[in-house]
Amino acid sequence: MNYKAFIREVPDFPKPGILFYDITTLLKDPQAFRAIADELAARYVGQRIAKVIGIESRGFILGGTLAAHLGAGFVPVRKPGKLPADIFEVKYNLEYGSNALAIHRDAVAIGERVLIVDDLLATGGTAAATVHLVRQLGGEIAGLDFLIELKGLNGRDRLRGYDVHSMIIYP
Repeated sequence: MNYKAFIREVPDFPKPGILFYDITTLLKDPQAFRAIADELAARYVGQRIAKVIGIESRGFILGGTLAAHLGAGFVPVRKPGKLPADIFEVKYNLEYGSNALAIHRDAVAIGERVLIVDDLLATGGTAAATVHLVRQLGGEIAGLDFLIELKGLNGRDRLRGYDVHSMIIYP
């Protein structure tokens, strides 16, 4: 299936000069959404994934779906102030600013195999911050999976040493 055909490109969002790849147009199509979910799950079947980590917010959609397919738990990584219990937090830089992410301290047990999922790999800052959080908890990172990768921003460079997979790649 040509997944790019389902992605809406929105110029100047969230600020001028940024081209936003809107996946809601893919998610609303039941056949495309199901195909993405099935393809992602097939890639990780048999890899003993204990938890799928979804990065706020679109990573929740893909991560939750993938966790259900794999029979794994789902863990949200959120912006600060959104999780109610004890957290680890990390600050990081984005291609258009800075931010911070948090995870519950009891979200991943030492040695658990986790898969990190998000909608977009751009500069790799958000994904690298999530890797840092999972490592703080003692989790073993089985891989990182993205629906879209903006290859020209070299996000993979920040994730060297990890298995990184993207379904749709833009130059």
